Amino acid sequence: MRYRSVSAPMKLVLLGTGGYYPTPHRQTACVMLPEIGVVLDAGTGMYRLGDYLQTDHLDIFLTHAHLDHIAGLTYLINILPPEVLAQTTIHGEAAKLNAVQDHLFADAIFPVAPTFKFKPLDGPRALHPTGRLTYFPLAHPGGSIGFRLDWPDRSLAYVTDTTATTNSPYADAIRGVDLLLHEAYFADDSQNMAAKTGHSALSAVALLASEVQPRQLVLVHLDPVRDIDAEVQLMKQVFPNMCLAKDGEEFEF
Repeated sequence: MRYRSVSAPMKLVLLGTGGYYPTPHRQTACVMLPEIGVVLDAGTGMYRLGDYLQTDHLDIFLTHAHLDHIAGLTYLINILPPEVLAQTTIHGEAAKLNAVQDHLFADAIFPVAPTFKFKPLDGPRALHPTGRLTYFPLAHPGGSIGFRLDWPDRSLAYVTDTTATTNSPYADAIRGVDLLLHEAYFADDSQNMAAKTGHSALSAVALLASEVQPRQLVLVHLDPVRDIDAEVQLMKQVFPNMCLAKDGEEFEF
């Protein structure tokens, strides 16, 4: 398959924008860059992946191993052609990949051995054609990481399952990106729960964005049943260029 020139806009597809559990309107965390065969997280939104497949391989990068971010790995044997499945690699921290292999694919839970590969992250990864993926630690129960993807003419950061603050340790890692995907699971009336569970309240994300100044902020890993659209409109006073993600939505950057 052919890749398009890096100078053209790159497309990002939101396959799953919710957290914790899926609903008819929001599947759980999964985003895709179809033109280069890169997927970030493997939640239940993964079932849509086949509709956007453009490459003969896939690289799937996991932030961590909580179920709403990995359940979709079990879907791949029915979604991908065998030749693509054989050229699919799951990337993540070694301990998280071990947990996925030992538990999610245990015989008693899923008795079909995966044919895709697992490759622990041990530093930056090259992206087609001149890009690089780097990662950074996030504070979350059990541990998590965020991703930054850079090309000479564009950049993207993906941050989910952590508690945002204006002085978040990862702020410099996402500063100035063109497109920032950041979780906002909780509205501001649940800030205590956000801190307790390792998630972010909306106003904290808006304040962080005003500090790191992405070109655009897209709110992901949302509460699957609560509508925070009114709160988002209010928070645009803090950071104007933000929006709530929707499953199936596509962005160019």
